[in-house]
Amino acid sequence: MTSKAGVELWVKAEPFSYGALPVAPHPRLNFTNIKKIVIYAKNKGNAGFPKLSYSVWKHIACNKLHLTEDLAWVYFETCHFLTTDFSPAERADRDEHFASCTSQEEKAQHRCKYSVDTLKFVLFLYIQQVYRVSLRASLVAGDEWPTQTSSSIDLDGRSTPRGHSKSLDDHSHMVFVQSNLSEMVELVSEPGGAEKTTIMPLEDIAVLQTVMYRSGYSKASKTFSARHFQLWIKDCLTQNPYSISACIALGTRLSWPFAGKGDGATLGGSGTKRGKIATNAQIVPKEHVTGNKLIIMSQVSKQTIARSSGTLELSTVKIHRSHYSFIYLLSPLRAVTVEKCRNTTVILGPVEAFVHLSNCENVTIIAPCRSIMVSGSTLCTLYVLTPNRPLLLSGNDTIMLAPYHTHYPLLEQHMAQVGITATLNQWDRPLCIGPDHRDDLPIWELLPVADFYNFAIPFQMEGPTKSTPGGIPGRYQRAVTQRQKQIDGWQRTVKEAGLTREQRKEFQALVESRFHVWLAETGHKRELDSLAVPLQQHDH
Repeated sequence: MTSKAGVELWVKAEPFSYGALPVAPHPRLNFTNIKKIVIYAKNKGNAGFPKLSYSVWKHIACNKLHLTEDLAWVYFETCHFLTTDFSPAERADRDEHFASCTSQEEKAQHRCKYSVDTLKFVLFLYIQQVYRVSLRASLVAGDEWPTQTSSSIDLDGRSTPRGHSKSLDDHSHMVFVQSNLSEMVELVSEPGGAEKTTIMPLEDIAVLQTVMYRSGYSKASKTFSARHFQLWIKDCLTQNPYSISACIALGTRLSWPFAGKGDGATLGGSGTKRGKIATNAQIVPKEHVTGNKLIIMSQVSKQTIARSSGTLELSTVKIHRSHYSFIYLLSPLRAVTVEKCRNTTVILGPVEAFVHLSNCENVTIIAPCRSIMVSGSTLCTLYVLTPNRPLLLSGNDTIMLAPYHTHYPLLEQHMAQVGITATLNQWDRPLCIGPDHRDDLPIWELLPVADFYNFAIPFQMEGPTKSTPGGIPGRYQRAVTQRQKQIDGWQRTVKEAGLTREQRKEFQALVESRFHVWLAETGHKRELDSLAVPLQQHDH
């Protein structure tokens, strides 16, 4: 960005928040080997540079770095999503093609049709180092155990232990770039003399007439001085103006109606804990909404929020420290992080990019999304429709996977808007990444058929969707059908029992009494009581 004060550069949050997997990268995925990827790719001609084909990357990853093919595809697919300009319709069409593949060989051939910008990809691989465990840093800091290289700052301003997910820590993103800029510049450079190196332009801003004398750009050779370029970036690097901290400090308070124990949604106040909701939608330019428009929800406790609105649409949502709550966000979204939440159910509209569940306990996620990953969480259930395999990273325990099982009237319209199709759904094929996974002690399982029920969204909306897109998988649908037959049979038995009017009244009172006891014992009473809040479709 240029301003009267000069040039300001910042680190975009999305590649770090959702592109960097919160698990220590493979030991072979280090700077030295990533640098070799560039050299190898250039020797492969058009299949390697300036675009790197998946076939070349697969060979490097599997045969040179000894990554699994599944992990190689995760890196490639994630970078492809973050760096290419595929429209939602093109992504949906691509998923349709994958869904039509009848063999692994056919799927592999289809994957090899895709490529990513080589230099962007090596930078993407490099930022995986943000989660590398540092023995040296631990020794210098005097820590007893190896840890991540920096601590994180919580949404409420509290410092959290090293090793905590950096998905909400914009400052650590900037520090990582500042600390590793020389290696990042070297990755995208090639020798061109004693000092001069050819380097990929950092947007068009680096070659502006008023900037080039500082950025080290030569119009004659169309190259940068790596040393001057690096110094210029460091000098101009500043905090992301669309970061979480900036949103909290400068964003607009959203007075979304709550139902439950709390009595409002503000950013301040004392006494009873209130949910804190803010957005930066009013300060993000329309052309830069993607990945920058934020809505932050923190400390929503014993409440229900139901929302579908323009402000919510295509925003990145951070749900933080929510306890015993029900959150309905029924708009197409860009990305969602659910962090440090407990005993909460989150129902999402289609998510164009990523859902990240981090450090949560007893949380239920219901969502169609392009990708979902879970780290440091326990006793969580995912009802998802996703074209990519769910990523189960380190620190998880007792993760339940289940098919997407709900709908609302505008769902299919919203799915088309973000390029999610029901044709390809890999909800039941998780990929476990990290050293703490054991085949003999799996941390996940599929939801037992006996525990499956359809989920009804209890709000009135106008729209054409009347059922769950793609339907319910056969064995689960059969269980639902069988359960409905039992209910119908029970109602028929009561009807044919020949009870007198007084007996019917007594029987009805008994059933209602037992039902209310069940509601109280299971916690569903609080859920029903909180549904007094209507679905809000306007912002306040």
